[in-house]
Amino acid sequence: MGTSLTPDFWKLFGVLLVTSTAVTFVVSAALDTLVVRLQERRRQRRQTDDRTATTPHWADRPRRALVHH
Repeated sequence: MGTSLTPDFWKLFGVLLVTSTAVTFVVSAALDTLVVRLQERRRQRRQTDDRTATTPHWADRPRRALVHH
């Protein structure tokens, strides 16, 4: 008892193949975007951490204007 590959099978196979390819592409692009955003956040945090580690603690305070009485 053999099975034959009918035109309906090939039609469904094509639809599933195209759908799975599209889903794979979209998920891959979304994950790539997420990874790039996370890397940028880490890079920004490292830059701010490096800046605060090398500057004195009082350098972050705003300068006050001199008031003459």
